Amino acid sequence: METSVETKKLTLRCQFCETWNRIDASRAGDQPKCGKCGKPMRLDRPVKLDDDTFQRTVSESQIPVLVDFYADWCGPCKMMAPYVDELAAKYVGKALVAKLNTDHSQRAAAPFNIRGIPTTIVFKDEKAQAQKAGAMPLAGLEELLKPSL
Repeated sequence: METSVETKKLTLRCQFCETWNRIDASRAGDQPKCGKCGKPMRLDRPVKLDDDTFQRTVSESQIPVLVDFYADWCGPCKMMAPYVDELAAKYVGKALVAKLNTDHSQRAAAPFNIRGIPTTIVFKDEKAQAQKAGAMPLAGLEELLKPSL
């Protein structure tokens, strides 16, 4: 029995029943289900965060969390969205990819002094490790994320 490998966890709120779930990152690709309602916790796509879920999700994740701060009306945000989706699918279990709508969640976005959107911030160990404003392709998102992996 090998116990020397530490299992990394992340904590997410179920989008259906709003129950908080602790997920083993190494099994994130196995389509984990909510412990209360049994609905899927889809980690192969960006997780939607808001004022109520942002802090706990970032602070209780033991893997890097890349957050796309965006707005629905923003053209560059819409251009970058498919790359954020692709990044989430590519890094399941290695990083958590999330989106936060700055129009709807101003309290969560305020501490980061965001002056333009999209802004992408990578968090690790509860701290912002990298931040970049402006739309970028998948390769740019990966470059921002890689030092934190």
